[in-house]
Amino acid sequence: MADLKDHVALVTGGSKGIGKAICRQFAEHRARIACVYGHDRGAAEVMEQEFQEQGCEANVYQCDVTEPEQVSGMVDHVVKDFGKVDILVNNAGITSDKTVAKMEIADWNKVLGTDLSSCFYVSRAVLPQMLAQQYGRIINISSVIGLSGNIGQANYASAKAGLFGFTKTLALETARKGITVNAVAPGFVRTEMTEKIAPEILEKIVDHIPMRRLAEPHEISRLVSFLAQEESAYITGQIYGINGGLYM
Repeated sequence: MADLKDHVALVTGGSKGIGKAICRQFAEHRARIACVYGHDRGAAEVMEQEFQEQGCEANVYQCDVTEPEQVSGMVDHVVKDFGKVDILVNNAGITSDKTVAKMEIADWNKVLGTDLSSCFYVSRAVLPQMLAQQYGRIINISSVIGLSGNIGQANYASAKAGLFGFTKTLALETARKGITVNAVAPGFVRTEMTEKIAPEILEKIVDHIPMRRLAEPHEISRLVSFLAQEESAYITGQIYGINGGLYM
């Protein structure tokens, strides 16, 4: 896989799970990492120290990505520290599961804000700089649930499905500007989020996956890294599923 030396990658939700695997993958290819986290300062500091011990250039930035002003300030900080942003991975995401009949408005707004609106806020904040340099890679992390739907996850499914439309529209708007925009839709991945699922429910989920297992975070990060390469310049507006055959 091609080198990402001197490329600056900004990854939201980058201190845990898929986001951390993406940061590690970028670091292996010598990218400079701006890892954005929400609340868990401890996890972010552990990751920052890990990368620095390995000789990687990586900084962590606390930001509530549902707040546009905080997002603008964070991106300004990243550009000040690194000089630019070449790659953006919109990975921040949460769940708050209830059936529609029982879902509070706050549950709906919280998930839509984190999983969908934040992608607009961060993308909009990095676009002026990407447009100025006539280069950029934007990768949005969606979910198989955005394709299939799921009982109790109307908010999450709506947000992740919304990312497909956002990805395709932004891809069209930037196709002549040296910027590509794509989405990755993982299935069930072995992360802290899936660890919270009751064992008997998780067993049923795995039974429905043709490969009969969860994905590992690094299996998602490999595709993200591929899409971030300079050589992937003709790939834009696409949705890539990685779900072990769960949704075809």
